[in-house]
Amino acid sequence: MSSGLIGKKVGMTNIFDDEGRNYAVTVIEVEPCVITQIKTEESDGYEAVQLAAFDKKAKNVSKPLLGHFEKAGASPKHYVKEFRNFIPEDQEVGDELNVEDIFEIGSSVDVVGVSKGKGFTGVVKRYNFSGVGEATHGQHNRQRHPGSIGQASDPARVFPGIKMAGRSGNERTKIKNLTVAKIFAESNLMMVTGSIPGPNGRFVEIYNR
Repeated sequence: MSSGLIGKKVGMTNIFDDEGRNYAVTVIEVEPCVITQIKTEESDGYEAVQLAAFDKKAKNVSKPLLGHFEKAGASPKHYVKEFRNFIPEDQEVGDELNVEDIFEIGSSVDVVGVSKGKGFTGVVKRYNFSGVGEATHGQHNRQRHPGSIGQASDPARVFPGIKMAGRSGNERTKIKNLTVAKIFAESNLMMVTGSIPGPNGRFVEIYNR
């Protein structure tokens, strides 16, 4: 992975570019991320930097993690993430990385988050089935049901991977190749074109491409 930071989805809005075109953008709050650990080839076998962001009450943090934060000289944080193959120059444990240190307007980013959970859903909503209605396929009077899913006495089982009803959403999702539209360093905010995973208030990881 390349360099990145931790953010929180704020919401969506729209902006106009210099040519008057209207774009949908997502606003992301990117607080200064504290470096809590730096891993190197010599000590850990690979290079990475561990970042933490968004304050959390100490009573809600486990003692081992609380000690980890204290060792780095940082207050307890909500979200901790390791960014591999990324070692910030002239930075040490306890230093902070800001949005303008990593991103610039016009650069391409990938955003990773957990998508909205939709609960237990049927095949029409989960896989965009059209329904069978008056057709065959094992049933005739239930428009939104999947129909036949298996074979006869040979092989007498349902093959793995058949698209069926089940839990939908609430999965780790990556949206690739978004563009940084604006950066408001004084407010710790940035705007990226398009949408990103999860509801408002959900933590996300933003990677430079």
